[in-house]
Amino acid sequence: MFEDIELGGEFFRSLTAIDMAITAGVAAAGCRFCGGRLHRGDYQRKPRGGLVAAAAEAFRRRFSLCCGREGCRKRSTPPSVRFLGRRVYVGAAVLLASVIALAFAAAGAARRLSGVPARTTRRWLRWWRGPFVTTPVFVDLTARVLALDRTRLPTSILEAMTEAPALRIEKLLVRLAPLTTTSVVGGSSFSRGSG
Repeated sequence: MFEDIELGGEFFRSLTAIDMAITAGVAAAGCRFCGGRLHRGDYQRKPRGGLVAAAAEAFRRRFSLCCGREGCRKRSTPPSVRFLGRRVYVGAAVLLASVIALAFAAAGAARRLSGVPARTTRRWLRWWRGPFVTTPVFVDLTARVLALDRTRLPTSILEAMTEAPALRIEKLLVRLAPLTTTSVVGGSSFSRGSG
């Protein structure tokens, strides 16, 4: 079901709109250190999408904020549904390439379909089965969906959802958004209601 999906520009424009709304919410909350006003201080990224999310490579700005109060000037990088932390590949590519790698045991086949090296997808699968299952995001997901197979993450999460495949990916990216930053405390409160 997810192996033949390719995410286009419209999908990433939708994710950009969600990121903009999250950024506006973080800016409205002010600096967590001094309470000062936060101003836009975006920075460039060079995202990769592989074959499954090639359109993401056009969306190069990571939204970020900087405190305007003299003496503070701390950066606050809001949660993102486009970028999964510091990974070079965009979040949607991480999801889809992981699903493809699980579906096709042959590393060469998975690479041909996703455009992501097998070594990279193996590292991501270790993350899904290891550090990810210790996060508050995973605890929240398991509270909502009882029958998640940890050996088949993220596929088992996406299969538990009932929406169309692209919407499932979007909704899971919204759930994962708090994992994308450490500079904004309570990131889940900003991404709640988005997507």
